[in-house]
Amino acid sequence: MKSNVIKSIDACAAHYGSDAEAMRRYLIDGQERAQKMDNRGPLTFTSSGALSPEIREAYRTHGFYIFTGLIDEAELSDIRDDLDSMYKRFPVDSQSSVTASGGPALGVDCKAPNLIWSKPLGDPLGGTAIANGRHQVKLFEPEAAKDAPMEAPFVMLGSLQFSEACLRVYAHPKLLRVAAEINGEDFAPFHESLFIKEPGLGAAVSWHQDGDTHWDSLEFDEEIHGFNFMVQAYGSTAVNGVWVVPGSHKQGRVDIKSLIAQAGSERISDAVPLICNAGDVVICNRQIVHGSFANTGFERRITVNSGFHRRSSVLNVMGAGIHSEAVVYDKEFIKERSKVIGYAIAARKQRFANETPYCYKPHFDAGEKFEWGPHSMIMLKDYNLRDLSI
Repeated sequence: MKSNVIKSIDACAAHYGSDAEAMRRYLIDGQERAQKMDNRGPLTFTSSGALSPEIREAYRTHGFYIFTGLIDEAELSDIRDDLDSMYKRFPVDSQSSVTASGGPALGVDCKAPNLIWSKPLGDPLGGTAIANGRHQVKLFEPEAAKDAPMEAPFVMLGSLQFSEACLRVYAHPKLLRVAAEINGEDFAPFHESLFIKEPGLGAAVSWHQDGDTHWDSLEFDEEIHGFNFMVQAYGSTAVNGVWVVPGSHKQGRVDIKSLIAQAGSERISDAVPLICNAGDVVICNRQIVHGSFANTGFERRITVNSGFHRRSSVLNVMGAGIHSEAVVYDKEFIKERSKVIGYAIAARKQRFANETPYCYKPHFDAGEKFEWGPHSMIMLKDYNLRDLSI
């Protein structure tokens, strides 16, 4: 285990008072279990183009898989440059419409929500009615440093409209091939965001499951609520990363309060952290029990999130009202929201001209064509008002 990670684990544990040693042991044990699992490696396909069966089986079994080294250094550099540029355009605080230099802040003219803030090392969702109350308990909120700001950026919603690099990685042809393998060639988009976990500031995300609408469906199965891709811009550790309970995506709606009661603390038994290097990409079932602790370590984590659904999971379904207004998702609604896939593929083609772009079947079948130019980003403004939230 790298010494800097141990330092972060020690720093994290020190916040937990009489539970310090228990937290330290939990972080180390979880990391060791995660690294022994059979669900990480390069993203590969068979000679016929199908997702490698060992990857598919491991994903089915555990509910997540880590594609190692998928995003190369050149693309990582693009993403980081865009993230740095976005940071400079963040408002001074959650109540401000201007940047630190006095210019108009990112997203202030949008109708859809975008930048969400939290108190440093807080848990803004846990134990609240937010997101239909799916974050059932509040996690421990460590004390931030005395010189910490009053609040810090936590999540950026609708992130593709603010970053061409994030838009391009959304259209990575191998990732879209995985989406088609898991959800069918007519897969539909879900929601995109950035999770921001700066050292000493990054908020916790209480244990939860993402799915909301289909738990009691007659067609319920372990993949009905779709999945998320998590592109790691800087890496992910036991301290700053997402923790998951392997196999919990198969169990239906889980009583998380009972899990915590059984564990005797918020340190849920059998959970493991997503241990990733920069450039790794996680595919994570939305039904899996997962969460993350406040980032009291020394490493930053910024995760470029996106998700996809089966079309049958969203077509003519009333949305959950979590990421967008609760409406019925008819064909036209899904068609309009899916345009972002076409624009992303076109944008990626310009940057990676030697790469074979993904062909999205619904656009191909309909004869829809998308071009990308200097002013194309404006077409994505407020696209997340149509997030397919289930």
